Amino acid sequence: MNALLLLDIHKSWAWFVIVSNGLAGLWSLGAHRWPTLRSRALWWFTGGAESTILVQVIFGITLLNRYKLHAPKFHMFYGFVALIAVTILYSYRVQLKHKLYLLYGFGGLFVMGLGIRAMLVAAGS
Repeated sequence: MNALLLLDIHKSWAWFVIVSNGLAGLWSLGAHRWPTLRSRALWWFTGGAESTILVQVIFGITLLNRYKLHAPKFHMFYGFVALIAVTILYSYRVQLKHKLYLLYGFGGLFVMGLGIRAMLVAAGS
């Protein structure tokens, strides 16, 4: 795989990260309000959406280390903060069990926002 192909995949995958985490966040907020939306599928979808961030970070690290491309200032910061945010969400799931849908709802939207910000920083360079 060459650098340009991986860079294109990295850019395209960013949309998948943003949309999937936004949808997971909205679904979780909806599940907080309407119990009929609470299902095992919500958690599978949320886990899948959150795992897209790890894949995106791996693409970015590969571009930096293997192909020696340089990322714009703060672009990597937002990517790593998104990855850390997911681990924090996961670590607070027991303490905030009574507010679990709100935790993952707002958390998913926060991660979506970090993805949008990372794309804007990259586009501005």
